[in-house]
Parts: sequence; C-alpha cells; structure tokens
Amino acid sequence: MATKIRLMRMGKIRTPFFRVVVTDSRKARNGLSIEEIGRYVPGQEPSIIEINSERALYWLGVGAQPSEAVEALLKVTGDWQKHKGLPGTEGTLRIGAPRVGKHVAYEAAVKNAMDEPKEGATTLKKKAQEKLAAKANPVEAVVVSEPVSEPIENLKVAPVPVPDATTDVVVETEVAVATEAAAE
Repeated sequence: MATKIRLMRMGKIRTPFFRVVVTDSRKARNGLSIEEIGRYVPGQEPSIIEINSERALYWLGVGAQPSEAVEALLKVTGDWQKHKGLPGTEGTLRIGAPRVGKHVAYEAAVKNAMDEPKEGATTLKKKAQEKLAAKANPVEAVVVSEPVSEPIENLKVAPVPVPDATTDVVVETEVAVATEAAAE
C-alpha cells in the first residue's frame, strides 16, 4: 500500500489547525487515516508543531512519503535530518513564551483593583463637590457666655441664615439660654 504523511485540515473557516496523519495515498485529504502522529496550529505565534518523532521515523523508515508541507514541518522539528542522516538533528523549532493562565491573570487584576485608592472618582459631581465644601467649612455655632437678665419669654430669636448645605446645623443659643436660666 502506498502511504503518505500529510496534513488533515480541521478547525473553522478562518482558524485552521491540522493533524499530521499517515494515510493511504488514494484516500481523500480529510478521509480515513491510518494513524495520527502529530498536530500543527499555524494561527499562533510561534506556530505550534507537535510531532511524535518515534512514530514519524517509523513511518518514514517503512516508506511513507511526506507531502511538501509535512516535509517542511519535519525539517523544523529535526526528524527529517534524523531520517536522512544529515547534521542539524536538533531542528529549528522555536519555543513560545509560557502563557499566563486565565485564573492567574484574573487574580492579578483583582489585586491591582484592590490596591487602587478608594476615594472615588477622579472628578467629583457637582453635588459631591458641594457636600465636600460644606464639610470643609462647617457653620460656627454661636454660644452665649454672659448671663441673660431678661426672662426667656421676652427674648427675641432672630432666624439664622443657613447656606444651602446638606449637613444639619444646630443652633445652640436657645439651648444655652435655657440651661443657664434653669441653673439660676
């Protein structure tokens, strides 16, 4: 039987990946295969090339003919040089940087978010600015320190103008007069 080592296309329309398979040369490209000996993913940088060297050398030794694309992959992995007895059996396969797992990346993002200041937004809304200004400049309370000789009933209380602030303003003048009158 005439065997070939070739690529079997898999994947979506624009994201292909391939299986390196040993198949009968008379079968269709994606038809029944004898054995799967590796895979090739060209869509990543660097491309992923995984080939079982032991099985590839066995099939090459038995007489299987690689396609042009598979021959190029075997040269990159160094298996073609081993089969032919040429120098350079280590191949030119590039190893990609280790990828960070999704869970590790998520934990790092959460940690960075927790380290940020908790003061709020960088620009305050208008109402928030007014609240902050009211807290920074509180209204001073008026306290009467001298005894009042008039009775409380005759005392006239003038309304105190209060700025438009959301904080509560306590007028202590009436309370101070009432406590001093009770003490006498």
